[in-house]
Amino acid sequence: MARTRGAARAGSVSALDPLGFALDRGSPVPLYHQLAQQLEAAIADGSLAPGDLLGNEVDLSVRLGLSRPTVRQAIQSLVDKGLLVRRRGVGTQVVHSQVKRPLELSSLYDDLEAAGQGPTTRVVRNERVPAPADVAAALGVAEGAEVTVLERLRSTHGQPVAILCNYLPTDLLDPDTARLEATGLYRMMRAVGITLHSAHQTVGARRATAEEGTRLDEQEGAALLTMQRTAYDDTGRAVEYGTHIYRASRYAFDFQLMVRS
Repeated sequence: MARTRGAARAGSVSALDPLGFALDRGSPVPLYHQLAQQLEAAIADGSLAPGDLLGNEVDLSVRLGLSRPTVRQAIQSLVDKGLLVRRRGVGTQVVHSQVKRPLELSSLYDDLEAAGQGPTTRVVRNERVPAPADVAAALGVAEGAEVTVLERLRSTHGQPVAILCNYLPTDLLDPDTARLEATGLYRMMRAVGITLHSAHQTVGARRATAEEGTRLDEQEGAALLTMQRTAYDDTGRAVEYGTHIYRASRYAFDFQLMVRS
């Protein structure tokens, strides 16, 4: 049976049909958790893509041979994670998978595009300001010296993922707003001959303020990931200082650890 996308009617064909979920009724793991895990894995590996319809709870319970409360609990757990959404008259629909970003010197735009996440950007702020003390120290300029500040809201599949705030030396490049909304900052740097070489980065976490929650479509107090990065070019010059916040429900940093010999 063919898979269907967002145009399909709930209760007819489901994107679950070709997946063949196997639930172990003798396992101590609750059935709702087994179903949620298999749905999440299918979203992560692309077997279920953004826009795919799963059907409504009644339809799903019949297809999977499960009770409605079991299906409801599994679906709700993934709705809470932001992976599924319930749409009236349509049913349950895949929204997106969580962004897992490797810890390396790359831009969020490039990473999202490479992962097929369809990044979009809205520039909130693009102006020159006196450098605060922390920015001046990071960029190696005098406190109060003029720097360029860029603030952008980055989204995927129409859903906000991160608020990015970057400070640049004013002589680095012309940060045209239209270009910033069409591409990534690091791409713009490479286009004018800047070779990024290294960076110092700090990752943390905190709770969202009311304003941040509104901008990121989260509740006040929701978990956020934070990142501060100073990037250097191949001459050792600091070319960018960024302070970014990410929705923890939609975003994760991916580490590879090696044993030190």
